[in-house]
Formats: sequence, structure tokens, C-alpha cells
Amino acid sequence: MPYTLVDAGVNLANHQFDGEHSDIISRAQSAGVEKMLLIGCDISSSEQSLALAKSFHLFSTAGIHPHDAKTATDSLEDQLTLLATQPQVVAIGECGLDYNRDFSPRNVQRSVLRRQLALAEKLNLPVYLHERDASDDMINILTEFNVRGVLHCFTGDESALKSYLALGLYIGITGWVCDERRGQALQALAPSIPLNRLLIETDAPFLIPRTVKPKPKSRRNEPALLTHVCQTLAGLYQIDAKSVAKQTTDNFYTVFGLEAR
Repeated sequence: MPYTLVDAGVNLANHQFDGEHSDIISRAQSAGVEKMLLIGCDISSSEQSLALAKSFHLFSTAGIHPHDAKTATDSLEDQLTLLATQPQVVAIGECGLDYNRDFSPRNVQRSVLRRQLALAEKLNLPVYLHERDASDDMINILTEFNVRGVLHCFTGDESALKSYLALGLYIGITGWVCDERRGQALQALAPSIPLNRLLIETDAPFLIPRTVKPKPKSRRNEPALLTHVCQTLAGLYQIDAKSVAKQTTDNFYTVFGLEAR
């Protein structure tokens, strides 16, 4: 590869990758993906992501996804704080609001989000945020805290994008931008994201880029396919893919405070 990449969001603890972690990481490295951020969506997956990050010299997050907000207990802060003592854990999350599927009651989602934002502020850590069909509530809650971090897998509208940027957040773009059907609005909006606030991620095993030809038999996304996101964005920004790769790699190390590590 003529350039290297960082995948700013991988669900490596997902059951679809069971028993294949070494192969997944080997293919990613062959494709130029030098580092990954492994995402925690509940306490169990946060623990698994941390263990994988330790084994493969990667980074991870610790948090409760809005889908799983209903599983949060009174000991949530203690559990996440313990995980966050490990140097591999660089953010609190994946946390946020999801009004698209409503797998957890909305009032519970909001409460658990606030708890995690307060904890991130206390621990002086960035947040890794998820939002679907909930930008108004999300933005209002974020303004209650001193937050920094990334809005992962952004698929919102121009108003939401401007608000997230005004809050100082970085914007994560996935293979959604490679979809010629449902990704058209994002393709039009993506170039308005300042390059110095852009991250790229696969969200694997989900959101396989539709530019991957032929589709793998597994129909599953993986970090090695991050190049498709990079190349699509390069076309939208009308710059070369190497420039996108370098800037998003620099951004990753900046937002997660990894420059000195």
C-alpha cells in the first residue's frame, strides 16, 4: 500500500469474528490498516475489546451503546472507570441515543448517556458517540457537558453536522458513504466536513462498502476494506487518497490524545 490507515471503529468483539481475530488483523495490516479502535457496546464487549487490544497492540473503548442502555446498573460508573484505568482504553463509549430502533426506552437512553458523559468529563477522556434520528436531544444533552471526541458513523443532515462541528467533535465516516442508494445525501455533505475533523472507520462487521467487488462470500465487512471508504472520500474531496489517509490518521491520534504514547 502507498499509504497507511487507522480504522477508527471496529466491533472486533462481535461474534461474527470469533476465532478469526488473527486473520482479520493480518488482512488489515496487508491492506495498510496499521491501527484500530475496538468498540465496546456493553460491559462484556468492552472487556472483550480491551483483551483483544492488549493482545494485538490496538486501542479500545469502554461504554454502553444506547441499544443496551437498559442493561446499565448502578455500578456502571465503577465498571467503566476500572476499564478506563488500562492504557489501551482511550474513550468512553459507544454511547449516545438511537431513536430509530428504540431497543432501550428513550428516557433510559438519555439517562445512561448523561452518566457516561459525566464520567468522561470526570476522567478527562474523549467520548465515542452514536446517534440515530435523535440529533436534537443529542445536541441538547451534549451542551450540558464539556465534551470532546467523535460522532461515530455520521449519517445525519447538514444542521446536525454543523452543530456537532460547533461542539468541537470529530466526524466518523463509514462505508455508508460508498452506497450509491442510501448514501447520496452523505456523499453531498461529506466534503463540508473539515479535513482536520474527519475520521474514517469500517464499523465492521457491519456496513460493508458497496464498492467492494466482488462481494466476499461472508457478506461481512472487515478492517481490510477501509481503503474503499478512504478512496470514496478522496473522490468526493477531489484530493488523492494518500492525503485522506494521512490526515485522518493524524486526526485519530489527536482526538484520542495518543500523540505522546
